[in-house]
Order: sequence, then structure tokens, then C-alpha cells
Amino acid sequence: MIDKIPYLLNIKKLETYIEKYSVNFRNNKPFSHVIIDDFLEEEHINFLSDNFPSKNHQIWLDWKKRSPNQYGKLGPGNSEKFHLLNEHLQLALIEFNSSKFISFLEKMTSIERLIPDPYFTGGGFHQILKGGFLDVHTDFNYYKRLNLFRRINVLIYINEKWLPEYNGELELWSGNKQTGRCELKIEPIKNRCVIFNTNKSSFHGHPSEWNAPDEITRRSLALYYYTSEKEDGQHYDELTDFQNIITKQLPKT
Repeated sequence: MIDKIPYLLNIKKLETYIEKYSVNFRNNKPFSHVIIDDFLEEEHINFLSDNFPSKNHQIWLDWKKRSPNQYGKLGPGNSEKFHLLNEHLQLALIEFNSSKFISFLEKMTSIERLIPDPYFTGGGFHQILKGGFLDVHTDFNYYKRLNLFRRINVLIYINEKWLPEYNGELELWSGNKQTGRCELKIEPIKNRCVIFNTNKSSFHGHPSEWNAPDEITRRSLALYYYTSEKEDGQHYDELTDFQNIITKQLPKT
């Protein structure tokens, strides 16, 4: 007999979120978003936490060669090295590309025919080291590899412990550096999910430097979803538009 698989999504639980939050998603400011606490089953989030790749894992790109706007940010870049993760963790990632999760997102956001990214370009597990940050920005929203248009970001936080002095809150801004300001700060607490529209007006980031002890990193799972058609009135490109709210010179390698 097979034991219960800890990383399968609970459809009934997802359906309760649709009833509770879908109207809020459309109306929330500064752009459409929703914050859902206790998002995954306890055993599911614990599985992701227990198996989260360490900061020295081979999956990560070398952050020191990347961008002064995302100092100390570890990411895989895409799924090319996912085979280095344990098999169950690979399956756990694929679960978020399943039809049941796509259906949940479509109902939550009222965006039809969402398409997941099998390559996890720019997404997957993210980890911020002490002193690291992610400058306020808008994301690339044209995906040339698949000729798709990015519409939704999903962030799931996997931090076992978060204290206010650690900083690292996700900030949602009402505009760019010249015209906008931070309208909302979201604490990156364990099992909190943030779902939001992605376009050239959805400025976000965590410009406050991560200030936890060295052994405690800021951990999250980032998932992106697309459509084959553009949203009316939106500009699309392959650029991440950093606002230079904060930068830091990269170490010499």
C-alpha cells in the first residue's frame, strides 16, 4: 500500500479559496492580487521546506555574476538542473503545472486559458542570502521561447521562521520610482501565497535587505503563468524593468 503523497494539491481546499478570495483579487490595490495564508496542507509545505535545496546546492546560478539589482538572490534560471533535485521534489514542482492548479488560478483570477511554463524560466525555488534584496521592478512579460504572454505570478513562502527584524517583506508599488510608492508590505511567512497580475504596471520587489542570521535564508517558490493572447492595452517585452530603488556592487569573482 502506498503511503499518502505529501506534495499533491488538495482540490477541495483550493476551491474554498476561490469562494473566499476571487472578488478580492479583482478589487485589491495597487493592482490585482490576493494573499492566502495556510495555502498548502501542512504536510505539503513541510515537505517543500524539508527538501528545499541548500544555499550550496548545484542547482543555483552564481548570483555574483548576475545583477546589482538582485544582490544575494539565488535562483536556478530554469529547469535545466532540476534533475539534480530529489525525484519527489521534481514531482512536487510539476504539480503546480497540473490542470487542477491551472483551473484554480483561472477561477481565482478570471483569466481563461492559462498556460504553465514547463521550463520554469525565471521561476522555481528562490533563496535570498543575508544582505540580499530584490529591487522594485516589473517582470518580463513576453516569453519568446514559447511565444506566450505572462499574466500571473504565484509566490509561496517557505520560511520556517520570520521575524520583523529580518526584513524582506514583499512590497507592492503603485507606480515606478518617479510616480509611485509602496502601498503594501507583505511579510514572507511560511505557507503564505501571493497571487498577482503581471504587467508593466505591477511594480513589486523586496528592497529591504534580508537581515536574518547567516544560516537563515529567505526562501520561496515562484511560479509564472501565461496566455497565448495579449491582454488588451498592455505593452509586452522581454525586459525586467528594475527601478534602482536599491543596488549594491557585486563581489569580484
